[in-house]
Amino acid sequence: MRKKSLFVLLVMGAVAFTACATVEKKARTVYDLVINADKTINAQTGYTDKVLRVATLNLAHGRKDSLNQLFLLERTFKENLDDIAYALSQYKPQIVALQEADAASLWSGSFNHVEYLATQAKYPWRTQVSNAESWLFSYGTALLSVLPFTETIQHTFSASPPTLTKGFVVGQVEMPHSDGSLSRKIDVISVHFDFLRKSIRKKQLDKMKEILSARMNPTVIMGDFNSEWLAESSVIKELATMSRFHAYEPETLDYNTYKSKRLDWILITKDMEFTGYRVLSETLSDHAMVIAEIRFKDTVNTL
Repeated sequence: MRKKSLFVLLVMGAVAFTACATVEKKARTVYDLVINADKTINAQTGYTDKVLRVATLNLAHGRKDSLNQLFLLERTFKENLDDIAYALSQYKPQIVALQEADAASLWSGSFNHVEYLATQAKYPWRTQVSNAESWLFSYGTALLSVLPFTETIQHTFSASPPTLTKGFVVGQVEMPHSDGSLSRKIDVISVHFDFLRKSIRKKQLDKMKEILSARMNPTVIMGDFNSEWLAESSVIKELATMSRFHAYEPETLDYNTYKSKRLDWILITKDMEFTGYRVLSETLSDHAMVIAEIRFKDTVNTL
């Protein structure tokens, strides 16, 4: 018991210290970041062009279900990421949204988790932003894709001490139609909102809506919203009911992703519809992976 208490104190102390090291991080938006395919990666085959299959997962810094990443070995992180890569190879989402995705960080094996996962799961396109940085860590949001990114946006929200900084990343892709007609541009977003305060989540949501307001592409927003549909001041409910987005069966209790809560969501604009939705039972993180299949409503008769 004494050893466990000491461990908890060490973890809390490290988190508190590193939080203080990031409170001065400024809000920043980077538009049209040039992304080139990783030519060393040959995308795995077997994807369908009749629907767009997407997935979202909070990576939890690669620690899986361990209490904290500070005391794990590099090989353990890679084994955990290999399990995620295997799941992706089985379910074959064309685009994957990641949160708590680490660049090379002292506390999580000192290698880039996004790059490693892209290589293992064969995603040649990726975009990543470190929304929180210190001497101990560098992590944030990311997207992996087998479809080329034609535009990207990276945004870090304003600092929100005592919690660490969050943000989102956007990748524009072209979704081909199965009937051979012209493809349509889609914005796909990976976002992570603050976990502690409703007021901060609301400010972060407002900023994201402001940045995206000029973009009218069909849009998929995925990530860890740290918000439930029926909760007071739900950012999910606000986004879905006061804008052009909708969620899959938002009031059901069947899609919990973090213990007994549904915090991880996939939302799509109303010009698209869900044709499939599942929460994986595999233990890949302290959050569950969510996978959805979507299509344009005007293609319903071509499938």
